[in-house]
Amino acid sequence: MGDINKIDRDPVRARARLNPNGRIVIPASIRRELGVEPGDTILMEVEDGVLRIESVASRIARVQRQFAHLVKPGGLLASDELIAERREEARREEEEFQRSLVEERLRSEGKIA
Repeated sequence: MGDINKIDRDPVRARARLNPNGRIVIPASIRRELGVEPGDTILMEVEDGVLRIESVASRIARVQRQFAHLVKPGGLLASDELIAERREEARREEEEFQRSLVEERLRSEGKIA
């Protein structure tokens, strides 16, 4: 399997022919370099007439590197912090709601004014 963190290497090149159904076979050397195997999902994009094929693992690693500067010390992402805050807020709202139900029941039973 190819190392998705390889930098400053000569590119692996290959030639393939488009078949009548519009399919190409990705040569073994390219599949090895991408770290993909039959059945894996690959991502493709075309920019300026150039087809870019990327493994899912490579895309994830690239995006993680791109946004690494947003990770707070200790590894907590801002999104994780926001989700934790929202969960805590939802927990407090649920507790308040449950208290109001108890108070309403006690009022209806005449146990509190």
